[in-house]
Amino acid sequence: MLGTFQQSHLRIEVEASETSIREALLSPEQLRQWMAPQSLSQGLPEWLQLGTVFTSWTGPIAIQHHVNEVQSNSLRLLLNQGIDGFHQWQWGDGWVQSSLEGVSPLPLNLGQTFSLWKLKQFLTHR
Repeated sequence: MLGTFQQSHLRIEVEASETSIREALLSPEQLRQWMAPQSLSQGLPEWLQLGTVFTSWTGPIAIQHHVNEVQSNSLRLLLNQGIDGFHQWQWGDGWVQSSLEGVSPLPLNLGQTFSLWKLKQFLTHR
C-alpha cells in the first residue's frame, strides 16, 4: 500500500455511561448515525462480534474492518484497503480512548479527531 506509517492515540471525556458508549461503538445502527458522512456496508448483525467484517466509505475511499476482538470495554478492528493497520477502542464511564495505527495516504489523526468529536456529540445529544 502506498502511504506513510502513522499512529495516533486520543482520549476524550464524554458525559456518558460505559453502557451508552459500548452501544454506540458496537451497534451498527448507532455507528451509522454518528459516523456520517461515512457510510457502512449493509447486512451487518445487530451487534458487532468477533469475526464480523464490514466496509466503510469516506467518499470513494473504502476501508475494510475485521472485528478482531470484542470485550465489555474494548473493540479492536483490523483495517485494510484505505488503511492497512488497526483501530483499538477502549472506554469506561465518562471516557473513550482511540488508538489508530496504519499505513495510509489519508491523514489519520485528522479523521480520528473528527470521529471522536462526532461520537462525543452523538452521546451528548442522545
